[in-house]
Amino acid sequence: MAEDEKAPAARQIITDYAQSHFRYFRTTEGTVYAQRNGHPVARPIRSQGTTGSHRQELMVGLYRDGHGVFNGTALKEALDLIEALALTEDVQPTHIRVAPGFDGATWLDLGRDDGRSVRIHPTGWDVRIPDPREVCWRRTQLTGELPLPAKDTNGKGIDLLLRLCNFANAESECLALAWLIGCLEPSVPVPAPFLTGPQGAGKSTGGRMLVRVIEGMTGDLRRAPRDEENLITAVAAGWVTALDNLSHLPPDLSDLMCCVVTGAESIKRALFTDGDVVRSRYRRPLLLTGIDVGVIRPDLAERLLPLRLERPRVRRTEAELWTEYAQILPVVLGSLLDLTVQVRATEADIPTDLRMADFAHLCAQLDTAVSLGALAAYRASLDDLNDDVIEGDLLAQTVLTHAAGLEPGAEVRMTSSQWLHCLTDLYSGQECRPLPKGWPTTGKVLSDRLKRLQPTLAARGVLVDWGRTKAARYIEMTRPAPVPAHQQTAL
Repeated sequence: MAEDEKAPAARQIITDYAQSHFRYFRTTEGTVYAQRNGHPVARPIRSQGTTGSHRQELMVGLYRDGHGVFNGTALKEALDLIEALALTEDVQPTHIRVAPGFDGATWLDLGRDDGRSVRIHPTGWDVRIPDPREVCWRRTQLTGELPLPAKDTNGKGIDLLLRLCNFANAESECLALAWLIGCLEPSVPVPAPFLTGPQGAGKSTGGRMLVRVIEGMTGDLRRAPRDEENLITAVAAGWVTALDNLSHLPPDLSDLMCCVVTGAESIKRALFTDGDVVRSRYRRPLLLTGIDVGVIRPDLAERLLPLRLERPRVRRTEAELWTEYAQILPVVLGSLLDLTVQVRATEADIPTDLRMADFAHLCAQLDTAVSLGALAAYRASLDDLNDDVIEGDLLAQTVLTHAAGLEPGAEVRMTSSQWLHCLTDLYSGQECRPLPKGWPTTGKVLSDRLKRLQPTLAARGVLVDWGRTKAARYIEMTRPAPVPAHQQTAL
């Protein structure tokens, strides 16, 4: 038989085999994935990745089932046809590590070759292979394997984990637990833990321990990327993104971290095209470590979760520490799943005064379930971060100094230029101190800075608002009158 007569037969064999052994679907971004029948892991059919491509598994399947070895042209033409046919199929998302399921459940990918995953529901959790139409896992080199979680731990794993971490107080411990529970919920943004403490407190080690509860023993910390594209690439390839040893947060990185925590979308031109684009949506748990990052911008401060560590009294070798951690990880994971089920089955009021309301609600549920004081600790941590923002911002300090001279209930309206002149004179004083670097130079710059500082100032009893009259726009500062004690009781 001539080569041109063999080619259609080869394409037909490959196409028939592929459609009988694999399920093909597309995502909202238009990427076509292949999912082996009965298996939850999906691979993009165009991938040439090191974690295994669909082309490779198709070639292996054809060979092992006795259909022979096919040349690259036949495979390419067959996959081109399969991809075109899949574009008419139903749309289904793919997920890394954590995914929503049916009936209010969520799933945790254990990263195993057999596809077994953990189904978490308010009624309990169990290990099973999910229905491929319910969950499609996407895996990368960052997807490590988790051990099978232990059953009936009676919370022992939580104590074992906290004993290895060097948390300085109970508040940091309960906030770390709340964050781990939040990492198992794909639809809820969680603030980024910032592990801080003196040199030698084990911040990097503690960060790895928290990350590896979710990502397995291959999970690790990495240095902060130099640009947005590299950070988005790292975020998209895994579930928890952990940045180690931060000493400075430039404005661009600070803004990008805010986007990672609460969710955003990146768009770039598709390769080898003139007008097509690739969309990347991301919202991931983020973890940071460092002694001090300097000045924290107010919008990032509302998305951080400071966890204090202290120097351990007894030092252990790395080999001894991680050997013990690997041994207790199944018990730790089982205890965390037990606690997660208990929290999700608990009802609690949603705090409406905090920006990260979902995480605040989780803390309230955790308090109702096991009475750890997580919500109070979360409020206290935000208060500490407000102090850090004010201590690092001379404009905020000057505004508070001005407000301290107002009568309770007083309202002051001025244009932005008038406010700039007023605050500049107040800062310079009679000594005519030179203005610091970064001090606002125009009314517009001042107005923008005040908008960033608005939540921080409100937490210290100074309300800033904007409005306009027929003549001009204005900025209004108010120092509210204190609420009488009998009204506070009524509230």
